[in-house]
Parts: sequence; C-alpha cells; structure tokens
Amino acid sequence: MKKIMKKTRIFLFILTVFCISSINLPAQTSNIAKSNMSQAEIDRIVKKFTDNEAAFRNALTNYVFNRSATVQTIGMGGQVTGTYRRDSFMNLTEDGRRFERINFFPISTLTEITVTPEDLEDLGGVNPFALEPSAINLYNISYLGKEKIDELNLHVFEVTPKVIPDPKKSKLRLFTGRIWVDDQDFMIVKSKGKAVPETKQSKYPIVETWRENIDGKYWFPSYIASDDELVFDSGQAVKLRMRVKYNNYKQGTSDVKILDDDVVVDETPKPAPTSTPKKP
Repeated sequence: MKKIMKKTRIFLFILTVFCISSINLPAQTSNIAKSNMSQAEIDRIVKKFTDNEAAFRNALTNYVFNRSATVQTIGMGGQVTGTYRRDSFMNLTEDGRRFERINFFPISTLTEITVTPEDLEDLGGVNPFALEPSAINLYNISYLGKEKIDELNLHVFEVTPKVIPDPKKSKLRLFTGRIWVDDQDFMIVKSKGKAVPETKQSKYPIVETWRENIDGKYWFPSYIASDDELVFDSGQAVKLRMRVKYNNYKQGTSDVKILDDDVVVDETPKPAPTSTPKKP
C-alpha cells in the first residue's frame, strides 16, 4: 500500500508470508510444542519443502483455475466504504506470467486506495506460494516446533530476510513471518505474514494463506485473508479487508492474455500436456 500525495495507493501483496516482532507485527498465538531437533534434521526438512515448492510452481503452469478477489475498505463503524471485485479464469506460464479471462469485474467503489497492475500480478497465483526457492539463501529460517491443525501435524518455521532490500536500489520483495509444513509430505500448507521492505509511503498488510491438496500431489493456494490497518508516517490509517479464493483447479493451458490492466485477448482452453511433474 503506497500513499501518493493526498491519495493512498495500495500494492496488495497477496503473499504466503510471515511475521516477526522486529517489524512490529502482532504476536501470533498458537499451540506450538517445542521439539528438540538437530540442525541436520532441520536442514533436511527445509531442503525437502523448498524442493517441493519448486515442483509446485512448475506444476501450476499445467493447470487452469478460477480466482475471485475482493478488496474492501472499512470505515470507523465497521461499515464497508468501498469494494473492488475481480473474478477470473487463470493460467500461469512457465516464466510466471499471468494469463487471465475476466468473468466478473464491476466498477470499483474504492475511494481511499487504488488497485494497480502490480497488485493484479500478485493476485495471479505466484506470490501465494510463499518462499521463492531460488531465493532461499536470502532468508534466515528458524525452527519453532510442532503444531497440530485439524488432522495435520505441522512443523512451524519462522522466516526472516537476512538483509532487508533497499527499495531505492532494488524492486526485490521478500517475506517475513511463519510457515507451517506437513510432517509427512514436507509441503507448506499454511503461511502468515507480510512483505518487506516498507517505506514511509508504502505499507503492506499481513495476510494468511491456506492451501488445498490437488490431485493428491500438489498443495496449491485455496484461500487468502487479511484484516489489517495500514498506518502511514503521516498518521493516515486505512482499514482494509481482503479475501481471495482459488478453486476449480484443472489440468490444461490457456491462451488468455492481458495486454495491460484491462485489455484481454481471446482465450481457448487446450488439453493438458501428456507429462506433468511428478511428486518429489
């Protein structure tokens, strides 16, 4: 979220991200049980789930799916003061580009913030995957213990950048917060946190992401939520609510292409490739 002059501009980083006290994120309450695990075992788990992340990102290029994104600003009394809604049929290319057919896109009623093309790229399906495997060496990863959520026994890790990128020199965005990894298949199934770096005019929300098992092999993003208040250095505060749903994952490819924010070319689904990535 970026404030420009007297108007706030929002960069909606819908990320599978993480939270740490050093950047003043609220403490997370949980039932994490400490576990005495050797560093060698921790390193083995990290290697497994980062390898899986790379395989999942590659596998997603063989799928089409639906995405419904809603962003709302919330007033003093809890009433909704503006809404942005965009429902789409999605596909990602091997190099991470976003292909989209817009199914429902009413006129936005937001007045305090503006959704940018960068926001749409983040909503497209890449960032909800949490850690970028190629950038894993940029993070400190600390093992916190184990937690049971529903029927899953999960390893919990705190992830923080070793160095916060300088926004004046780089467009690199990193994540800080927590991830939950299944202790059987070593796959990230949940994450919570925010994007860094932030500046005086750019603030980002804390988001929580849940994943769903697809085709018995991959854990793809399913639901993303954020209820946060962004406070800028000027004292301006914007309360926002974000909900993003991903569903109807099917193997296939698409020719849907956005040329800019609102121009879309025709789309024709194609059969899935004969070979798909195998489970790591």
